[in-house]
Amino acid sequence: MNKIPGMHTLATCLLVAAVSYWYSTEVLTALRLFISDSALGGDMPEPEGNRRSPQGVPYTDLPHIVNADGLHLFCRYWEPDSPPKALVFVAHGAGEHCGGYADIAHSLTQHGILVFAHDHVGHGQSEGERMDIKNFQIYIRDVLQHIDIMKGRYPKLPVFIIGHSMGGAISILTTCERPQDFAGVVLIGPMVQMNAESATPFKVFMAKILNRLTPKLSLGSIESKWVSRDPKQVEAYDTDELNYHGGLRISFGMQLMEAAARIERELPNITWPFFILHGDADKLCDIRGAHLMHNEAKSTDKKLKVYEEAYHALHHDLPETIESVLKEVSTWILERLPAPHGS
Repeated sequence: MNKIPGMHTLATCLLVAAVSYWYSTEVLTALRLFISDSALGGDMPEPEGNRRSPQGVPYTDLPHIVNADGLHLFCRYWEPDSPPKALVFVAHGAGEHCGGYADIAHSLTQHGILVFAHDHVGHGQSEGERMDIKNFQIYIRDVLQHIDIMKGRYPKLPVFIIGHSMGGAISILTTCERPQDFAGVVLIGPMVQMNAESATPFKVFMAKILNRLTPKLSLGSIESKWVSRDPKQVEAYDTDELNYHGGLRISFGMQLMEAAARIERELPNITWPFFILHGDADKLCDIRGAHLMHNEAKSTDKKLKVYEEAYHALHHDLPETIESVLKEVSTWILERLPAPHGS
């Protein structure tokens, strides 16, 4: 019993949480939604021709794929002027969208590389409830589907993944599922493990309890001031209507925690090439996760570059940092392309 201090405090916290839940507007909202869904017969999918993005644009006018759940995912493709040498999929982070990776894409297309991406379910111009996912595996499944489509069009080209933040976690777990399919992984400020201060055993226990009681409870929003040291980049993030600026649900936080736990289990089995770029002043994804992955993975081809005083989104940080990141990423990928025939 003495292994769990403060039992009375814990019980009080749980009681307060439960009472707060039952009397919160959350339960009233959930009840209204339940009644509406019941009256309408649930969420019946519309015919293909009538489906529109969350912004009201018909998907017939947008590049998209349809995932295994029948949801439309908005896609972007950056193609080089010459026949492509390789394929690169970009996995964006939580609350953002793939349009924020145009600079990285353009730097790669200049070297004859085809870059493609999609907005994850519940993000940007894709369908799905905003920032809500039943299982983190859905993100991974959708990425593999998109990659398989592109591999079908370019079966002889090597495939790389670039992942940022939550997209880093998606990239790691995607590559762990089919390591033979990928030539390498680039991770920019990746989510490898949860912040030790925000994921104490007590907080994790409380989160699990609250997730049972009120999974839609908001944990607060992403603090944009920690995205970049450049105020103009922070303003661009804040004014981008495709970014999600609301609160993160506790159910979403649980999915992130489970993904981090899965990554930690996978680390000793990783043997594929990877390159991590991380700012040592990143307050959104703990740099200790980057060091952990670099130390624990069995890969012989692995690299970690730390940017002093840099924040979370290195590709949107100060101009000199952006320039370095674009050059480092392009160089690393190009060095791992197979030599042209006849050379």
